[in-house]
Amino acid sequence: MILNRMAFRKTWSIALAFFIVFTLSQWSGAGIPKVHAAVTGKTMVGYWHNFDNGSGFIRLRDVSPKFDVINVSFAEPASGATNGTIAFMPYNYTDADFKADIAYLQSQGKKVIISIGGANGQVQLASTAARDNFVNSVTAIIEKYGFDGLDVDFEGHSLYLNAGDNDFKHPTTPVIVNLISALRTINDHFGTDRFYLTMAPETFFVQLGYSFYGGSCISCDNRAGAYLPVIYATRDILDWLQVQNYNSGPITGLDDQYHNMGTADFHVAMADMLLTGFPVAKNQNSFFPALRPDQVVLGLPANANAGGGFTSVSEVQKALDALIKGIQLPGYKMRGNTGGYPDFRGLMTWSINWDRYNNFEFSNSHRAYLDALIPPVPDPVPPTAPTNLTVASKTATSVTLSWTASTDNVGVTGYTVCYGTGSVNVGGTSATISGLTPNTTYSFTVTARDAAGNVSPGTSVTATTDAQGGAQAWAPNVSYKTGDEAVYQGKTYICRQPHTSLPGWEPPNVPALWQMK
Repeated sequence: MILNRMAFRKTWSIALAFFIVFTLSQWSGAGIPKVHAAVTGKTMVGYWHNFDNGSGFIRLRDVSPKFDVINVSFAEPASGATNGTIAFMPYNYTDADFKADIAYLQSQGKKVIISIGGANGQVQLASTAARDNFVNSVTAIIEKYGFDGLDVDFEGHSLYLNAGDNDFKHPTTPVIVNLISALRTINDHFGTDRFYLTMAPETFFVQLGYSFYGGSCISCDNRAGAYLPVIYATRDILDWLQVQNYNSGPITGLDDQYHNMGTADFHVAMADMLLTGFPVAKNQNSFFPALRPDQVVLGLPANANAGGGFTSVSEVQKALDALIKGIQLPGYKMRGNTGGYPDFRGLMTWSINWDRYNNFEFSNSHRAYLDALIPPVPDPVPPTAPTNLTVASKTATSVTLSWTASTDNVGVTGYTVCYGTGSVNVGGTSATISGLTPNTTYSFTVTARDAAGNVSPGTSVTATTDAQGGAQAWAPNVSYKTGDEAVYQGKTYICRQPHTSLPGWEPPNVPALWQMK
């Protein structure tokens, strides 16, 4: 979002990105996500400026009706980054008129959410006192103005990972742990059925995690990937994640190629990582599981003034054709469900104000596209349950399943495989689940879905992954722990201290890390 009340947010430092080792972590309290009965259909989210930066001031009641969700930006720290107390004062409004405009939008079926942070709003909940201040002040703001929920737009140095905090399943850095606790407390206070929780991180904090993680590398930016533990820990109450696909450096996709912002390939590659899941730092033993399609929103600038990486209407809609309809691009090919995700949530833009400044090109063009999507056929009949579910093969870190297709009166559109806190969507009758723990028993449940969104009863099977084999060939970008064995040029080496390997760190070259067996 806007960094300093100017049209452009400061450019993300590309150079830092290439030095960050990124490992995935999970939060033990997060269960299988539940669909939130929130905004239905294809959602368009817009950020509304609570200030005037040259794009023009707009009263809330005069926001383009094309938007479903209006994010009021921003609430900011009241007294420094570390106190935790958040304050908000409507710009160019009395409190009474501001509340009346929120109520007016809500009467039109819109949702109005308070966004916290932005580039000027550094929030670091480094203590439990700061966490409690955050909870109390945010709760008070939401109740005072009648907001429908909270958007977390922490940027800059709000989130970071301490050295050694390399397990996203159990984060230890206070600013991460306290934010997770605060968000769950606020959500519990208002109740999931009526409260919206969304997040708007930059690519640096999310998709870069395929290659790097800030808590487990030397001489690198410890902020990289810092959103991942928070996303995972709140995925059961998170309505949607709207990563800012702008002001970004090149990011490596699941095809192991760099993608540059402003193109359909970039947007599909970034969304595919969230829809498919990915091994953090390419370590299959540290796998960030996919989000539901209705939890993923593309974040875009409304025009060239709004931020770097503006994408033309035609390129955005090429990306949506691939993600929603399965019309694959000639360049990037999706690794997830190549048939598309009809339940993909929609679009977000920075900002409503810049959209009006640009003669409503974003809202008019993309609302027309979203509205033209053929709605699901009314159908109360779910598919039959998949049958003959079997374990086709398995390794120490993966299980391959196969099953007989379900039947349905209007046709099966795909299947979902759930296991523990993870899930995978596939279009066919087989799936390979990667990133599993060796010598561990998993229960897999497969359901079918049809064009109307109906879900079949589940069919389940259990499988135990193989035990980890002997010494594996040494490779870069692998997380090694003390005692691990690796083979290099025919010789076996024993790891002397935990580290993530890098090119040039071959065992003979780093005796501090490896000892020949």
